[in-house]
Amino acid sequence: MSLYQDWLAIAKDHPTQQDYDKFWRAYFDAETEVYKKILIRHEEPFAGTLSALANEFAMDNLSFVGFLDGIAASLAGDPPELDELTEESEVSLAVDFDKLYFNMLGAKADWLYELPEWGPVRSPEQRKEITKAFRASKVFVSESSVGRNDPCPCGSGKKYKKCCA
Repeated sequence: MSLYQDWLAIAKDHPTQQDYDKFWRAYFDAETEVYKKILIRHEEPFAGTLSALANEFAMDNLSFVGFLDGIAASLAGDPPELDELTEESEVSLAVDFDKLYFNMLGAKADWLYELPEWGPVRSPEQRKEITKAFRASKVFVSESSVGRNDPCPCGSGKKYKKCCA
């Protein structure tokens, strides 16, 4: 089984809700510390073997694979193939910080996008613009609605009010 499959198994396998909550609380605390380090050292991408990076961020290898799963969409370039990762796989964390902030908004991870370490990375104005773009991406705009006297879109040939309304 791959590291990623092992991560998925331990992330889901909790006999009680209390165990589940405890596991995720501990993971989110560790994840927060990783993001703090990445934001503090935002000008230099982290790179190395999976095992070395996990040690640098004080995480075990499986938890670090879980972290990579979460940050993969926010990395510049091609994300790592999670199913193919081993302890010796080379990993680069070249983060696209605009995407990262956007994705944190999407995950509703306020404990992450409200970190004070964002200050030197993106100004409050830049973060507001990203938030505005995120909110705009979630708005559904109907192209046009069918009028009651228009032909029915189902193709029956009847007026909409006499058919599918």
